Amino acid sequence: MATVLAPGALRRGSAAPSAAALRDVFLLDSDWTFLNHGSFGACPRPVFEAYQRLQLELERQPVEFLEREYGQRIDAARARLADYLGADVDGLVFVQNTTAGVNAVARSVELGPGDEVLTTNHEYGACLLAWQAVCAARGASLVVAELPDPLVDATSVVAALEAASSPRTRVVFVSHLASMTAAVLPVASICRWAREHGAVSVVDGAHVPGQLDLDVPTVGADAYVGNCHKWLCAPKGSAFLWVAEWLRERVEPVIVSWGCEQGSPFANRYAWGGTHDPAASLAVPTAIAFQARLRWDDVRVRGHALAERFQAALIERNGMRPLYTSPEWHGQMVSVPVPWPAQEAGELQRRLRENARIEVPVIAWQGRTLVRPSFQGYNDAHDLGRLLAALDEIV
Repeated sequence: MATVLAPGALRRGSAAPSAAALRDVFLLDSDWTFLNHGSFGACPRPVFEAYQRLQLELERQPVEFLEREYGQRIDAARARLADYLGADVDGLVFVQNTTAGVNAVARSVELGPGDEVLTTNHEYGACLLAWQAVCAARGASLVVAELPDPLVDATSVVAALEAASSPRTRVVFVSHLASMTAAVLPVASICRWAREHGAVSVVDGAHVPGQLDLDVPTVGADAYVGNCHKWLCAPKGSAFLWVAEWLRERVEPVIVSWGCEQGSPFANRYAWGGTHDPAASLAVPTAIAFQARLRWDDVRVRGHALAERFQAALIERNGMRPLYTSPEWHGQMVSVPVPWPAQEAGELQRRLRENARIEVPVIAWQGRTLVRPSFQGYNDAHDLGRLLAALDEIV
C-alpha cells in the first residue's frame, strides 16, 4: 500500500508531521486507538522496508552476508548508535532486548553470600526476576527500596535508596523511565550516590531512546541497557548494552561463541552469538535517520503534552492522588491511578479493548490500578478524548 502524506510532510527541515500524517506512515491497524507504543513499540514503514531489504539480502546470499560482510556492517551500525547516544563505541554492543542486556550484567557482576543488590519498587518484573535468580544462586539478597509516593524531588528519591542500603550493598539497579509507573527517575543523582558508596550502578533504559534526551556518559552508570525497538521505532530484536571501561572485562555475554577467546575486546565477545538474523540491529541507523528527518524532538514535545493533559483530566475527574507532582516526572507515557480494584485491573483493560477498541495497559501496582497510555507521534487529542470517554463510561 502506498504511503499517503501531504507534500513535503517527510521533507528534512520542514515542520514535524501531524499525527494524521504519521498514522499513514506506521503500519498499525487503523481500526484501533493504539495507546500502547510503550510495550513493544511500532515500526514505521520506511524503517520496516529497510529491515525487510536486509532480510532479503541475507537470504539471497547468506554466506556473503554473514561470513564476509557482517562484521563491517554491525560495526558501522554500532558506530552510528554510539554517536546517537553520546557513548564510546568500544563499550557498546547490540543485544536482543533490554532483558537480555540486564541478564548479561547481572550474571557478570561480583556477588557473594550476604551481599545486596539494591533496587526500587518501580522496576520491571522480568529484570527483577533476573536479579533474584542471581542473588539466590550466590547467597546474596535483593533489597527493594520504597520510593516516595508521590515523587516530588530527586533528593528524596536518593534518600529512600540510602535508607534501604547497607555496607553490603554491591549493586544499585534502577530504571531511567520505569515501565509500570512511567516515572522518569533521577538516574544521574542515583548513579553518583552509588559511585560514592562503592556500588556498581546498572540502569534499565528500556523506554528512553527516542522518548527522552539521552547522553549515556552524563547518566554516569557503570552499565546502561536500552531498547531501540520501542520509542526509537527500530524493528523488534534491536537493543543495546553499554558498559563503562573499567567493567568491560567482567561483563560476559550469556552465549559464549566465536569472539569470546581469552583477552578478546568487549565488543568482539558480543558480536556473534551463533547464527541469527541481524537485520533488526542493522536497521537501527535507518530508524535514527527517520526520526532526525522528521524533527522528532517536536513530536516528543507533542506526545508529552498529551500525556500531561491526560493526567490532569483524569485526576480532576476522579480526585485520586497522582504518582508524581509535575510533568518533569514523565515523558510521552504516563501512569495515572483510577478508582478500580487492583485485583481486577485486567478486567478494565479487557473492557477498554473489547468495548472501545482501545489498546492501553492497565496495571496493578502497590494496591492501585494504573492506566498507562503512550502518546506517540501518531496519537492526537482525539485519541486522548476517546480514552477519557471510555474510562468515564466504564469506571
